[in-house]
Amino acid sequence: MFTFFLIGIIVFFICALLKDIGMGMGLGFGLFAIFSILRFRTRNFSVKDMAYIFTTIGISVINSMSMQEVPIFGYLIINIIIIVSVFILEEHLRKNNFSKYSVSYDNLDLLKPGSNNKLIKDLSSRTGHEILCVKVRNLDLKKEVAQLDVYFKD
Repeated sequence: MFTFFLIGIIVFFICALLKDIGMGMGLGFGLFAIFSILRFRTRNFSVKDMAYIFTTIGISVINSMSMQEVPIFGYLIINIIIIVSVFILEEHLRKNNFSKYSVSYDNLDLLKPGSNNKLIKDLSSRTGHEILCVKVRNLDLKKEVAQLDVYFKD
């Protein structure tokens, strides 16, 4: 979600500013070519790192445009919106960051409807983590084992 919002914000501002420039499409394609080269010619970056690289390139392109229609105050507002968006998205990501792992679970009685609190309490005591959510991925009634995806906060 972080990457989608951040890239969406940057692309919006670039497109909004490029529509008034005659060479806008060429500059836009050049920007995406640079992004593609970075993606495929360098070591593998995480999606979040690529969003930051794209944001840095986008801010550089936006700030390098010299248009008389947009005063320096307009560029300042655009940069502030981008920076505040990054902080808001980082804070949202930090609050909603969950880890997930798979567990083989043997007490099928706790998988029945209405036993969700007991299941979470049992898994919390067994794993040592405060479990927030449990999803049943696979259920094998012959072996009496269930594969669960267990979510907990870092």
